[in-house]
Amino acid sequence: MNLYSRKQRTKLILFLLATTIVGVSLWYSNRIVQKIRSEERQKVQLWSEAIQKRAKLVNYTQKLFDNLRMEERKKVNLWFSAVNYLIQAPINANLGFVDNIIADNHSIPIVVVDDQGQIVTYTNLDQSQPDSSALAAELSIMKRTHKPLQIDVGQGKQYLYYRDSKLFRELQQTMDDLINSFISETVISSASVPVLYMDSSLQRVIASGNIDSSTVSNRDALKQKIESMRSQNEPLVVRLNDKETNFIFYEDSFILTQLKFYPYYMLTAIGVFLIVSYLLFSTFRNAEQNQVWVGMAKETAHQLGTPLSSLMAWVDLLKLKGVAETDLLELQKDLSRLQVITDRFSKIGSKPELETQPIAQSVEHVVEYLRPRISKRTTIQVHNQIGPEGGLCKLNAPLFEWVIENLCKNAVDAMNGDGQIDIHIKDRADLILIDIRDTGKGIPKHLHKTVFEPGYTTKKRGWGLGLSLCKRIIEKYHGGSIFVKGSENQKGTTFRIALDKA
Repeated sequence: MNLYSRKQRTKLILFLLATTIVGVSLWYSNRIVQKIRSEERQKVQLWSEAIQKRAKLVNYTQKLFDNLRMEERKKVNLWFSAVNYLIQAPINANLGFVDNIIADNHSIPIVVVDDQGQIVTYTNLDQSQPDSSALAAELSIMKRTHKPLQIDVGQGKQYLYYRDSKLFRELQQTMDDLINSFISETVISSASVPVLYMDSSLQRVIASGNIDSSTVSNRDALKQKIESMRSQNEPLVVRLNDKETNFIFYEDSFILTQLKFYPYYMLTAIGVFLIVSYLLFSTFRNAEQNQVWVGMAKETAHQLGTPLSSLMAWVDLLKLKGVAETDLLELQKDLSRLQVITDRFSKIGSKPELETQPIAQSVEHVVEYLRPRISKRTTIQVHNQIGPEGGLCKLNAPLFEWVIENLCKNAVDAMNGDGQIDIHIKDRADLILIDIRDTGKGIPKHLHKTVFEPGYTTKKRGWGLGLSLCKRIIEKYHGGSIFVKGSENQKGTTFRIALDKA
């Protein structure tokens, strides 16, 4: 297993492990949230049932209260009838039962006035001997409470005003306190649950709990809050009496909402931390790799320098001994090639000098060197569409030729030394394109970017650095791009290099 394959397997294992941890964390957190939500809703349900029972009690009390009010009105009407009968009865009539009816009223306050508005008589007022101002205040309250009953007295008329009895008013106050207590308990019992107690028109907030006051006072914000609560839970209907219906809106507590989103916040924070950490360590690792790469390249150039100088001296010595120069020609070519290779390695890590020159010359130079040194069953053809002096680019010839050489050698390996390599040089707007196509076994589409990764190789003895080096030279040193233009299984692969025109 090569370095790249081990790295890919390690990444896959780490990804699966991270996915498992995230999945288990979200599952467990969601389970806790669902459990708390279930318990919270059970409490709300019990609370709502208690509210309904209290509402029934209030309704029953209200009905009882209405019956008492009706009985008092019957007493007033009976008292009024008795007074009328007393006024209109014959002189010798037996009025004992009428007197008993009139005398039996010990609770309902009554004030009788004449047609001039002057008080004629009164009974059962809160003060046994009220002064004129107290009588006037009492009469004013009675006029606002009930319509008067008219009494015909000879040539004139009198008007009977009355109000609810003191006992009835105390019951009324008790009833109001009961309703207010019910409303307060509704809000207090909501605990941490945000709650709105609304009237039937949904325009007036009767009470609220755990909701910001600015939301309650703002009509638009209140409307949005009601819709939000309605989307979570159906409102509770509270019927205080036959005519009055109120609504209770509620939603999940703030703690539950926080807990629901907490795992996502936590995982996001951890993810950001891991990404930042990875980028930092990756930067440091790349910097370290670059230093190792540069150090290795320069050390290689240094190590090659000594035997290369010695070989050049031996060639000169052979010339002096009369060896035919034609016999030494190929040896001199290989020595020149070694010098070029040494120069290439020495330039790794330092900013290369770029010169404007025809790109076709560099390509042809590499091809001429490779033709006699590769399999005779492999042919290399250069298709120059821009002429020998065209396609000017800023190049560092030794490094650029290294890229072409690597791509051609990889193509020969992909064809097992039997096939054809076509190099097309094209002029496109502001770019010069070099397409290198072979007739080899091809590259799967999912590996088109992977082949440029350090360590990726299909060779048993390969280091997986050739295409990575090509990418570094083209993109970092020449500001161009290199990529797999296309590939078909068992039909071949095309690599494209794009460089800016000079």
